[in-house]
Amino acid sequence: MTDVHVSLPPALRRAMDLLTDPPADPDVSRGYLDLLGTAPAGDAGVAKNTGPIQAAWASPIGSMLYDNAQALSRRLISAWRHPVEWLNIPAGGTALDVGSGPGNVTSSLARAAGPDGLALGVDISEAMLARAVRNEAGSQVGFIRADAQRLPLRDNTVDAVASIAVLQLIPDPAAALAEMARVLRPGGRLAVMVPTAGRAARLWQMLPNIGVRAFGDDEIGDILEDNGFASVRVTNLGTLQWVRGKKG
Repeated sequence: MTDVHVSLPPALRRAMDLLTDPPADPDVSRGYLDLLGTAPAGDAGVAKNTGPIQAAWASPIGSMLYDNAQALSRRLISAWRHPVEWLNIPAGGTALDVGSGPGNVTSSLARAAGPDGLALGVDISEAMLARAVRNEAGSQVGFIRADAQRLPLRDNTVDAVASIAVLQLIPDPAAALAEMARVLRPGGRLAVMVPTAGRAARLWQMLPNIGVRAFGDDEIGDILEDNGFASVRVTNLGTLQWVRGKKG
């Protein structure tokens, strides 16, 4: 382990061992590992979301408003069922929160993994990551700035994946789900929550791009099955949909 890696926060030091292409000079100056730098989010091979809703959430004021709204929505969601209950994270395991936002779900994954576990939150928004680092980062919780459509982790490196209310903001949600499948170990579990428009989803998707998407009843489940997930279960709760599955 190099001196540079020793100087990293403990959770990010462990994260470096999981990366496909760990940087020689990691940028953790803002408390999270920035793998995108000053370049535009993603690269030439990754779709970008330029809709007004995504731009609003990415701003400092938007992140504050989203944080407050998300705190309320996640309390309501927890009253139905928390994703940790589905994921069965092993003691000392590694969990990934894709689109981690303010990081409250990320820290709950770390608690479920126990004192030797690790939870990593991935988000593309610098404003969100700043709030997550301030409120949730710790010895078992680290955050990475990266694109969900091209996760920076090696194949088969995490035991569980959660993605709560973010796929609707990703230009290519199928690519993001394929990436979650790739990094998840065989037998690992995934829990996703998205907005659903049911049979009206196709009409919604024909509207001009505003940076947010609503999914059909079977859309996410079909993508997961195409990526090798078994025992896929879909639960609709009003306009929200929970989808869970086990890899392999």
